[in-house]
Amino acid sequence: MSLRPLISEEKLQSRIVEIGAQITADYPDGTLYLICILKGACFFLADLARAVKRDAFIDFMAISSYGKERTSSGEVKIVKDLDISLEGADVLIVEDIIDSGITLSYLTALLKTRNPKSVRVAALLDKPDRRLRHVDVAYVGFHIPDEFVVGYGLDFAEKYRNLRDVCILDPDD
Repeated sequence: MSLRPLISEEKLQSRIVEIGAQITADYPDGTLYLICILKGACFFLADLARAVKRDAFIDFMAISSYGKERTSSGEVKIVKDLDISLEGADVLIVEDIIDSGITLSYLTALLKTRNPKSVRVAALLDKPDRRLRHVDVAYVGFHIPDEFVVGYGLDFAEKYRNLRDVCILDPDD
Protein backbone atom coordinates (compact mmCIF):
# COMPACT_ATOMS: atom_id res chain seq x y z
CA MET A 1 0.00 0.00 0.00
CA SER A 2 1.16 3.51 -0.73
CA LEU A 3 0.05 6.99 0.32
CA ARG A 4 -0.42 9.98 -1.97
CA PRO A 5 -1.04 13.40 -0.34
CA LEU A 6 -4.44 14.88 -1.17
CA ILE A 7 -4.92 17.78 1.28
CA SER A 8 -2.02 19.32 3.19
CA GLU A 9 -2.05 20.16 6.87
CA GLU A 10 -1.87 23.87 5.96
CA LYS A 11 -4.96 23.68 3.74
CA LEU A 12 -6.84 21.70 6.38
CA GLN A 13 -6.09 24.24 9.11
CA SER A 14 -6.93 27.24 6.92
CA ARG A 15 -10.31 25.79 5.94
CA ILE A 16 -11.15 24.80 9.52
CA VAL A 17 -10.58 28.39 10.66
CA GLU A 18 -13.02 29.54 7.94
CA ILE A 19 -15.64 26.99 9.02
CA GLY A 20 -15.19 27.98 12.67
CA ALA A 21 -15.80 31.64 11.82
CA GLN A 22 -18.98 30.73 9.92
CA ILE A 23 -20.27 28.60 12.81
CA THR A 24 -19.55 31.44 15.24
CA ALA A 25 -21.59 33.81 13.04
CA ASP A 26 -24.42 31.32 12.51
CA TYR A 27 -24.83 30.53 16.23
CA PRO A 28 -24.41 33.84 18.07
CA ASP A 29 -26.19 32.67 21.23
CA GLY A 30 -28.00 29.78 22.86
CA THR A 31 -26.74 26.34 23.75
CA LEU A 32 -24.51 24.78 21.10
CA TYR A 33 -23.40 21.15 21.23
CA LEU A 34 -20.59 19.89 19.04
CA ILE A 35 -21.18 16.15 18.75
CA CYS A 36 -18.02 14.39 17.60
CA ILE A 37 -18.40 11.11 15.76
CA LEU A 38 -15.61 8.85 16.99
CA LYS A 39 -13.00 7.95 16.20
CA GLY A 40 -12.31 9.66 12.90
CA ALA A 41 -13.64 13.14 13.64
CA CYS A 42 -11.67 13.71 16.87
CA PHE A 43 -8.84 15.60 15.13
CA PHE A 44 -11.33 17.76 13.20
CA LEU A 45 -13.37 18.41 16.35
CA ALA A 46 -10.34 19.54 18.36
CA ASP A 47 -9.28 22.08 15.75
CA LEU A 48 -12.83 23.16 14.92
CA ALA A 49 -13.77 23.71 18.57
CA ARG A 50 -10.78 26.04 18.95
CA ALA A 51 -11.81 27.90 15.78
CA VAL A 52 -15.36 28.49 17.06
CA LYS A 53 -15.22 31.73 19.05
CA ARG A 54 -18.11 31.14 21.44
CA ASP A 55 -19.01 28.72 24.20
CA ALA A 56 -19.85 25.25 22.96
CA PHE A 57 -20.39 21.98 24.75
CA ILE A 58 -18.73 18.84 23.42
CA ASP A 59 -19.87 15.24 23.54
CA PHE A 60 -19.02 12.08 21.65
CA MET A 61 -20.80 9.29 19.83
CA ALA A 62 -19.28 6.18 18.32
CA ILE A 63 -21.04 4.66 15.35
CA SER A 64 -19.97 1.72 13.26
CA SER A 65 -20.83 0.97 9.65
CA TYR A 66 -17.45 -0.04 8.26
CA GLY A 67 -15.73 -2.45 10.63
CA LYS A 68 -12.38 -3.30 9.04
CA GLU A 69 -13.61 -2.96 5.47
CA ARG A 70 -13.06 -0.23 2.89
CA THR A 71 -16.78 0.15 2.14
CA SER A 72 -19.80 0.60 4.41
CA SER A 73 -21.70 -2.50 5.41
CA GLY A 74 -24.92 -0.47 5.25
CA GLU A 75 -25.76 -1.45 8.83
CA VAL A 76 -25.40 1.35 11.39
CA LYS A 77 -24.70 0.48 15.02
CA ILE A 78 -24.37 2.93 17.91
CA VAL A 79 -21.34 1.85 19.90
CA LYS A 80 -21.31 4.84 22.31
CA ASP A 81 -24.26 7.15 22.83
CA LEU A 82 -24.32 10.70 24.20
CA ASP A 83 -24.03 11.49 27.90
CA ILE A 84 -26.19 14.63 27.67
CA SER A 85 -29.71 15.72 26.76
CA LEU A 86 -30.07 17.65 23.51
CA GLU A 87 -33.48 19.13 24.31
CA GLY A 88 -33.70 22.76 23.16
CA ALA A 89 -30.07 22.94 22.04
CA ASP A 90 -28.51 23.64 18.67
CA VAL A 91 -26.69 20.47 17.67
CA LEU A 92 -23.81 20.34 15.24
CA ILE A 93 -22.72 16.84 14.26
CA VAL A 94 -18.98 16.91 13.60
CA GLU A 95 -18.03 14.18 11.12
CA ASP A 96 -14.77 13.33 9.38
CA ILE A 97 -16.17 12.21 6.02
CA ILE A 98 -19.49 11.76 4.28
CA ASP A 99 -19.42 8.84 1.93
CA SER A 100 -22.64 6.90 1.27
CA GLY A 101 -24.64 9.11 3.64
CA ILE A 102 -26.13 6.05 5.35
CA THR A 103 -24.56 6.74 8.75
CA LEU A 104 -25.34 10.46 8.80
CA SER A 105 -28.93 10.12 7.57
CA TYR A 106 -29.54 7.59 10.34
CA LEU A 107 -27.79 9.70 12.97
CA THR A 108 -29.50 12.95 11.98
CA ALA A 109 -32.93 11.32 12.18
CA LEU A 110 -32.06 9.77 15.55
CA LEU A 111 -30.85 13.04 17.10
CA LYS A 112 -33.92 14.92 15.85
CA THR A 113 -36.07 12.59 17.99
CA ARG A 114 -34.31 14.00 21.07
CA ASN A 115 -36.02 17.42 20.70
CA PRO A 116 -33.10 19.71 19.89
CA LYS A 117 -33.68 23.21 18.57
CA SER A 118 -31.75 22.29 15.41
CA VAL A 119 -29.49 19.58 14.01
CA ARG A 120 -26.88 20.39 11.37
CA VAL A 121 -23.74 18.70 10.07
CA ALA A 122 -20.15 19.85 9.73
CA ALA A 123 -18.00 17.45 7.71
CA LEU A 124 -14.34 17.81 6.95
CA LEU A 125 -14.61 15.79 3.74
CA ASP A 126 -17.45 15.01 1.37
CA LYS A 127 -17.48 12.36 -1.38
CA PRO A 128 -20.64 13.29 -3.29
CA ASP A 129 -20.06 10.63 -5.97
CA ARG A 130 -20.60 7.88 -3.37
CA ARG A 131 -23.90 9.17 -1.96
CA LEU A 132 -26.66 6.61 -1.51
CA ARG A 133 -28.77 8.69 0.91
CA HIS A 134 -29.32 12.43 0.86
CA VAL A 135 -27.71 14.35 3.73
CA ASP A 136 -27.94 18.10 4.27
CA VAL A 137 -24.47 19.31 5.17
CA ALA A 138 -24.23 22.85 6.50
CA TYR A 139 -20.42 23.04 6.57
CA VAL A 140 -18.05 21.15 4.27
CA GLY A 141 -14.30 21.41 4.41
CA PHE A 142 -13.47 19.79 1.07
CA HIS A 143 -15.26 17.88 -1.67
CA ILE A 144 -13.01 14.99 -2.67
CA PRO A 145 -12.96 12.36 -5.43
CA ASP A 146 -14.08 8.77 -4.91
CA GLU A 147 -10.79 7.59 -3.42
CA PHE A 148 -10.09 5.84 -0.14
CA VAL A 149 -8.50 8.44 2.13
CA VAL A 150 -6.64 8.26 5.44
CA GLY A 151 -4.94 10.69 7.79
CA TYR A 152 -6.07 13.52 10.05
CA GLY A 153 -8.24 11.06 11.97
CA LEU A 154 -9.32 8.86 9.08
CA ASP A 155 -8.07 5.30 9.18
CA PHE A 156 -7.79 1.98 7.46
CA ALA A 157 -8.05 -0.86 10.00
CA GLU A 158 -7.09 1.66 12.74
CA LYS A 159 -3.87 2.72 10.96
CA TYR A 160 -2.86 6.12 9.55
CA ARG A 161 -5.06 8.31 11.80
CA ASN A 162 -2.03 10.26 13.03
CA LEU A 163 -0.96 11.56 9.60
CA ARG A 164 -1.07 15.36 9.47
CA ASP A 165 -2.29 15.43 5.86
CA VAL A 166 -5.23 13.67 4.23
CA CYS A 167 -3.79 11.09 1.84
CA ILE A 168 -5.13 8.67 -0.73
CA LEU A 169 -4.43 5.08 0.23
CA ASP A 170 -3.55 3.01 -2.82
CA PRO A 171 -3.90 -0.68 -1.90
CA ASP A 172 -2.40 -1.92 -5.17
CA ASP A 173 1.13 -0.68 -4.49
